[in-house]
Amino acid sequence: MPHSRHGGPRDVLIAALAAVEAAGAPVEARSPVIESAPLGPSRRRYANGVAVVHWAGDPPGLLALLQQVEHDFGRIRRGARWGARTLDLDIVLWEGGCWSDDALTIPHREFRTRDFVLGPARAVAPRWRDPLTGLCVQHLHTRLTRRRRAPR
Repeated sequence: MPHSRHGGPRDVLIAALAAVEAAGAPVEARSPVIESAPLGPSRRRYANGVAVVHWAGDPPGLLALLQQVEHDFGRIRRGARWGARTLDLDIVLWEGGCWSDDALTIPHREFRTRDFVLGPARAVAPRWRDPLTGLCVQHLHTRLTRRRRAPR
């Protein structure tokens, strides 16, 4: 959704990354912002991107930082899975491999099935490996997007 101070979704993502950096997680790489179709019942198009950030702490600490940035941008968590929101920041992969607790699972459960994640991720971290499959982002994206041959 547009933001009253930052503008449209593309500008919101740019401002959010600046806020993440200002909060102590330097952005080492950022993908181009792409537009994608919605998942779920929404009709609007979404702006998506991927960033590689440096974080010295553990994943729950980074999640807390990201949720604070979302809150600062006006996100209100109402429990609706597909509800409208100004900003949604996720941790998809982590250099430490896998992580799981009540609030967070890494790798993100759905990232392998989402071109709007793998496409931008391929631009900034094509060789980053999924700790569960052992495949790199480039291979996961190719598997997701290649055309299947029709059976003869």
